[in-house]
Amino acid sequence: MNWRGTALKLCNVSGMPIFEPFVRLAAGEDPKEQFKGIAKFVLLPIVAIGLFVGAWSLAAKTVVTESMQLPSPSATWQAGADLFSMHFAQRAEDRVKKNEMLAEAISFMVQAKSLENQAVAASASDKETLLANALIYKKKALQAANYIPSSAPTFIDQIFTSLKTVFFGFAIATLIAVPLGVLCGMSPWFNAALTPAIQMFKPVSPLAWLPLASLVIIWAYSNSQPGETFFEKAFLISAVTVSLCSLWPTLVNTTLGVASVDKDYLNVARVLKLTWSQKLFKIILPASLPLMFAGLRISLGVGWMVLIAADMLAQNPGLGKFVWDEFQNGSSTTYARIAFSVLIIGLIGLVLDRIMICLRNMVSFGNPVAG
Repeated sequence: MNWRGTALKLCNVSGMPIFEPFVRLAAGEDPKEQFKGIAKFVLLPIVAIGLFVGAWSLAAKTVVTESMQLPSPSATWQAGADLFSMHFAQRAEDRVKKNEMLAEAISFMVQAKSLENQAVAASASDKETLLANALIYKKKALQAANYIPSSAPTFIDQIFTSLKTVFFGFAIATLIAVPLGVLCGMSPWFNAALTPAIQMFKPVSPLAWLPLASLVIIWAYSNSQPGETFFEKAFLISAVTVSLCSLWPTLVNTTLGVASVDKDYLNVARVLKLTWSQKLFKIILPASLPLMFAGLRISLGVGWMVLIAADMLAQNPGLGKFVWDEFQNGSSTTYARIAFSVLIIGLIGLVLDRIMICLRNMVSFGNPVAG
């Protein structure tokens, strides 16, 4: 059955073996074996999650101080629902305000048009005054039409800010790590030159990189006025910190992938008299892509983990700042909101990891294996 093979291949490439038993069961394969797979990939995780939630509930009743209490699963869920409700309520309020400002802009334009019509039949002195007033109304209309709500970022806004920051930092790290990794893999001399620096800087904590990144970004922005720059300082500080901490796995794996290209491939390139660029793009890079993407997967996970601490210290309006602000707030829902943000951070990290596994499997030769 053609659909069966396609579905199984999709399960493997997407890194989602959980669906494989269902596909095989629908295709009429041995039900006993498929139910074992369902029990392994579905029932056992559900039981494990249930045990975790139960242990969490018991801990919530036990971990209690005079001023604090570990939030229960139900309190955490309610805090999350409130955060999403606040987001949609804020967006509705912003839309209402935006519509009011658009109506005000139309009103200003109507008044400006009326004054211009009056100026047509007015005397020279009155005409100049009327046109000046019409111009004032047009400026007011333009300001009202371009009104941007100034409400504080909501929880969902901060999620998207964190995602933009981590992807920007990850892109910078990739643009640095992949070319350096290729050069290290192709040249033992270049590899020997960079290895000490790689081994020295790879274990450095983001908390150590962040002050130096802050210094460089603040220096670069020293002659800039607010609104003149494309990126905010806090955003760049967090992104650069992410880059400095996440480029090493990609660099190391790319080096390993390029250095371990099958010698037969290189011999074929030599026989065909391929140029250096042809050998790089037709032989070396395609053969090293699986290991390269394994490094990219690790780098993205490291970047997402580092980002939370970077947001806290750089005050970039992302999830890290949300956690820090809630901790400083000290309200009755503080720890429930922090617990919910921890779950969201973990779920987003899981999704990012699955995406990288899918991309890695798409460029792997032979049968992809889900990580």
